[in-house]
Amino acid sequence: MKTKEKKFQRKSASEQASRMVETIVGCKWSLTVYQLLENGINRPGEMVRSVEGLSTKVLNECLRRNMEFGILQKHTFNEVPLRVEYSVTDFGKKFILILDQLESLQKEIDQQGFVEDK
Repeated sequence: MKTKEKKFQRKSASEQASRMVETIVGCKWSLTVYQLLENGINRPGEMVRSVEGLSTKVLNECLRRNMEFGILQKHTFNEVPLRVEYSVTDFGKKFILILDQLESLQKEIDQQGFVEDK
């Protein structure tokens, strides 16, 4: 009697999710921006003043990328002078949770002393 073996397709990461993680983690300021937002600092000028080495140009690029991925949203208030604030979207909260889990995994790896094969 022949048994039918189940064949599996090679599993690969979703293209869009992979690109999003690479882009966000590759930006050295994204995690800092999430930390600032968590601490109630949500205006760009205040963000730049709160972090040494962060320029307005780099911050704006970081915020733009995060908005493109739906992680952050921009709130513009019709005031003089114009007031802009950023917040984390519901999707962004899920995404940041995943990043937090990756950080916890890295801490566990560091504590266990796993060594890469070279």
